[in-house]
Amino acid sequence: MPGASDYDIGRPQPDATGHFGDYGGSYVSETLMHALDELREAWSRWRKDDEFIRRLDHDLAHYVGRPSPVYHAERLSAACGGAQIWLKREDLNHTGAHKINNTVGQGLLAKQMGKRRIIAETGAGQHGVATATVCARLDQDCVVYMGETDIKRQSINVFRMKLLGAEVRSVTSGSKTLKDALNEAMRDWVTNIDDTFYVIGTVAGPHPYPEMVRDFNAVVGREARRQMLEQRETLPDALVACVGGGSNAMGLFHPFIGDTDVKMYGVEAAGNGLDTGEHAASLCAGRPGVLHGCRTYLLDDDAGQIVHTHSVSAGLDYPGVGPEHAWLKDSGRAQYVAINDQEALDATQALTRLEGILPALESAHAVAYGMKLAAEMRPDQVVLVNLSGRGDKDVETLAGIKGLSL
Repeated sequence: MPGASDYDIGRPQPDATGHFGDYGGSYVSETLMHALDELREAWSRWRKDDEFIRRLDHDLAHYVGRPSPVYHAERLSAACGGAQIWLKREDLNHTGAHKINNTVGQGLLAKQMGKRRIIAETGAGQHGVATATVCARLDQDCVVYMGETDIKRQSINVFRMKLLGAEVRSVTSGSKTLKDALNEAMRDWVTNIDDTFYVIGTVAGPHPYPEMVRDFNAVVGREARRQMLEQRETLPDALVACVGGGSNAMGLFHPFIGDTDVKMYGVEAAGNGLDTGEHAASLCAGRPGVLHGCRTYLLDDDAGQIVHTHSVSAGLDYPGVGPEHAWLKDSGRAQYVAINDQEALDATQALTRLEGILPALESAHAVAYGMKLAAEMRPDQVVLVNLSGRGDKDVETLAGIKGLSL
């Protein structure tokens, strides 16, 4: 049975200043330091509080629908001709993605801190929907920032957020995607810092967000570890998860970091190809720098300006990555690879036709690499792919690519 100890043990990273090796930290204006100090103190207190954790675990079980199952994708495995592919089914969660794990946690924390106004930013819309859902349940006001481009390609999720009572604010600056939505949310937080809680949806941003979001999502890896031991009596040989900011990947990876026989692969968006410059692969093709309050790998030009990114999946279309991933890359504990748009689209069709599961385009990047990896491994080995979200939200995008109008 989970308890407060699940959220307060095994914490070699980050250090007391929020650094994962050379990465992380809090690179923000003085205006935000008080709010971050307040959040650090609150998270440090409540993660040790048994009653708070009991409420969190109750909501994860009875509202989110945890534990999500692991599923042996036998037909997909047979088509690849190598290792057995298993899927961690985060797409079966309430609201359809892993994002709800973190928003349930941050929503409860905001309640404990007496913050009734909630702001968030979203790319694919799944984090926005999850935040709006929790706000509706906890009677909190909700404002979601979203790039104009993402609003157009994720219209279903925009409508869902509005039905839930959230105000969706369109961001028209820059590339009009997730990076710019995050900038606007930061500006809102600085302006309304007394009564507002900022629910960041990924393992990026200033300390303590990378640690806190990881901890709320680590339920994915704890469950997967236990489920694989129960069903196969051994751990998987490899973990695969997509990486934009990196929240679903850190949620899966974290409980396995000490299991050095288990290889870990993070899959970034190669977009139209790494050699075209039209991608979102910060770890595969970027370099260290500071973005949105933390030091990490990012994509910039020779003048240090953040460059525009591209991915068919809105949730991976981000020019940075969580600092713990940067640390895992440099330490060699995890490997980071890239899958292009067409490979992700092919994987979407393969999983849908062979297993009857329509994955989110973000998750399809992990499925595509999991298929490649499995083909190189023995049939007695296992690749566990985190299916971070379902693809209902991407139906219009998929139809548009095929030249269809719904």
